[in-house]
Amino acid sequence: MDARLNFYGNSVAMKFAKYINSAGKVISDSTLPAATQELVKIRASQINGCGFCTDMHTKDAAHAGETSLRLNLIAAWREAKVFTEAERAALEVTEQGTRIADAAGGVTDEAWANAAKYYDEDQLAALVSLIALINAYNRMNVIIQQPAGDYQPGQFG
Repeated sequence: MDARLNFYGNSVAMKFAKYINSAGKVISDSTLPAATQELVKIRASQINGCGFCTDMHTKDAAHAGETSLRLNLIAAWREAKVFTEAERAALEVTEQGTRIADAAGGVTDEAWANAAKYYDEDQLAALVSLIALINAYNRMNVIIQQPAGDYQPGQFG
């Protein structure tokens, strides 16, 4: 399977990627916990059916020390006892923020208030930005049918 477009070999795509990768650096440098960031990226990617991002972020999380138990249970986080209350709040905001096209109404006041119990304003800003960013990456990869499975941790820097 080949991608419809060589995103990494196209000058327009590479210029765009440079800018959104810079936005991603702001988030990764934030105080939002790194493990939470990976959970968010994985869950949004699962919802969006982005194999490339799901592959990348599960491998990056495992490489950073995340357990296979937690990685295997992300899609079923509501029934899993392995996530903290803060992580569960972030995953709920992620799901609601990712499913806005499903006429779900966006993020509820209840979900937002729950997340605000665990994250300060800067962390909430990073969380919102991360959800928007991973959804953008997911859409690019799904549109071009970027194949999954070959990613190696640290491949992009």
